[in-house]
Amino acid sequence: MDELNAIVQQVIQVSPTMKVIRIAPVGWELPDFKPGQFVGLGLYPSNEKCPEATEEYVVPNPDKLIKRAYSIASSNTSKEFIEFYITLVHSGSLTPRLFNLQIGDKVWMGQRFTGMFTLDEVDENQNIVLIATGTGVAPYMSMLRSDALRRKGNIVVIHGAANSWDLGYSSELTLLQNIAPHFDYIPTITMPEKEVTKWHGRTEWIQEIWEDGTVEKLWKFKPTPENTHIFLCGNPNMINGMIEIMGKDGFIEHSRRQPGQIHVEKF
Repeated sequence: MDELNAIVQQVIQVSPTMKVIRIAPVGWELPDFKPGQFVGLGLYPSNEKCPEATEEYVVPNPDKLIKRAYSIASSNTSKEFIEFYITLVHSGSLTPRLFNLQIGDKVWMGQRFTGMFTLDEVDENQNIVLIATGTGVAPYMSMLRSDALRRKGNIVVIHGAANSWDLGYSSELTLLQNIAPHFDYIPTITMPEKEVTKWHGRTEWIQEIWEDGTVEKLWKFKPTPENTHIFLCGNPNMINGMIEIMGKDGFIEHSRRQPGQIHVEKF
């Protein structure tokens, strides 16, 4: 059996279906990683599930770790813990068990941090649009908490969710907008009628925010493939829709074979 080689250091309930969990290594040191990368987490089927869990689609092997990869939300300068922003999949195998973890509980964490969803290949003078739904904001938090704000270009985060309580990190992103001269934050929700108090923010879909020229109005110039890179993380429908819309402006999806300006991380 694989060893549960890490420990839960902090748990923050963001909403009924979202948690921020900090996990620290036990007996080993965190390797270097690039903001935007991900790493595996794992638990055994014998770990109890949270009360909200429903029946699993697939019954896991009792002797094998249930492993999934999660984007890192913490800064790459921290060697004490890794932070994750996780949404509950009620019928899933792993997230109902992760949601049942308490401070001090053991968990398996991979020691290989991977992924190409990074700012590595983007010139520091280029502008950056970071677009996310739900927990897709996690890799952007890692970028912003590391060294992204030292870049010379503009940065904007567009974050969409069903309701305001699902806009994790909104307080931190609002603070950054107030203190960082080249940073903007655009939150939007799609179900304002469910808010417990009146929502005074935006209620458009992310695609509509892009099409109405919001970023151009903020920057006082139009984002083009020559001056801007786009990062997309979250719901595949949002990602596919944005790729299609931005394609009309000449943006193309980045790959190793064909360098482009649209960088994608799908759930």
